Amino acid sequence: MSSPSSPSSSPFSAAPTGADLTTERLVLRTWPADEVAAVLGDERRTHWAADFPADGDRAIAGYMTERPDALGVYGQRQVIERDSGLVVGAIGLFWPPVDGCLEFGYGIVPSRQGRGYATEAARAVVEFALTAPGVHTVGAGVELPNPASARVLEKVGLECLSSDGAVARFGTTAPEPDRR
Repeated sequence: MSSPSSPSSSPFSAAPTGADLTTERLVLRTWPADEVAAVLGDERRTHWAADFPADGDRAIAGYMTERPDALGVYGQRQVIERDSGLVVGAIGLFWPPVDGCLEFGYGIVPSRQGRGYATEAARAVVEFALTAPGVHTVGAGVELPNPASARVLEKVGLECLSSDGAVARFGTTAPEPDRR
């Protein structure tokens, strides 16, 4: 498997202290608990894109209520457009790792798709995940009717490892010296 770029060439800044991940155009912020509740309660926030939350964001909000660790630094994050300050999607890690492998998922609202935000966010999260304790492999699944998502994963250096006819599994492994 291939690996993302080295930390010295990383396009984001991050520290495993709960700090935001910041890319050229995005901020990936851990979800505030009150915003999880707002999504689940169908409340609108002024700093959300008009089409946020999407169905996937509602599913993740429900997941976070069942998994408090999903609100931590190695959990779920909102995708915030730096220029507008609007929440335009979600991305996150499904902590804890299993046998050194950590899964992630993402979604960008329809009004912001096609701008490369998913690729930018996924690259930052994959690089960050490979620095997490006990993690040497990062992966994601993509439903086969969603080729755009598969292209995102390929762009950030993940390789297709398998497919069961419905879902393709992608992954990347840290180089040997970086393994924890």
